[in-house]
Amino acid sequence: MSRMQANFWTSHFGGVYVFQGVRSPAAISTLDLKSLGEVPIAQVMDLGARNQIADWLERNGLVEPIVRARGADAAATLRQKMDFILVDAADRLGLELGDARRTELRKVAYKLGSALPEEFLGLAALLRWVEAGGPWPKITSEHPAYFYMLRGKTGADRDLVNMLLTELAPMDVRQMFISHKELFYAQYAGWSDRKKTYVADFLAREYQVDREGARTALFGPEPGMDELHRPQMAEGPKPARPVAGPWGGRR
Repeated sequence: MSRMQANFWTSHFGGVYVFQGVRSPAAISTLDLKSLGEVPIAQVMDLGARNQIADWLERNGLVEPIVRARGADAAATLRQKMDFILVDAADRLGLELGDARRTELRKVAYKLGSALPEEFLGLAALLRWVEAGGPWPKITSEHPAYFYMLRGKTGADRDLVNMLLTELAPMDVRQMFISHKELFYAQYAGWSDRKKTYVADFLAREYQVDREGARTALFGPEPGMDELHRPQMAEGPKPARPVAGPWGGRR
């Protein structure tokens, strides 16, 4: 079996990531792993197995911390992730977002107070370390912020790993839009009009104008031609009609 076929995502069985061409092969299900039945692969996990997934990613050398990634603007990336988390939290509580620029989001953070999500607090601690040399935050894989701190390492499986990370860090809507369109449009359909407007405006303003620049800033340079491949996908049943998104149907 070629490497192009060894590691892939399939929409069958609710969504499964299969990694056969790595040191420690595994399958990761987006549903309860019991729904898969027998799987002919050494390790089978579902998204609830955060510690096991974190350990597996590390053992296979598939991820790196954003704050230590070469060429990454860690502070800007962390701030943007924190903004997305605030928007999600405010929307869930029915708080007004104003124009949802950073000055308004600071007010939202103040209103949330003790209700600030753990994901936000964890990234805020990491941002303090980046900017002011504060104490290194001890954020383990059990912490809700853990997978927001990572990105796929440059290499043949980078995009597939970033796709998996969106499942584990679902409030980062920019990464989801770039890395996992299927999940993005499924999530988008259930958002309030307020959140839909914010996300559409952000993507039009900050991402669509410079897609390649945004991808490079977030994920590093594209792999060389000798190692490049996009996530291989074995398609499941198609929806009967397109799902509406910020710019019409899925594309």
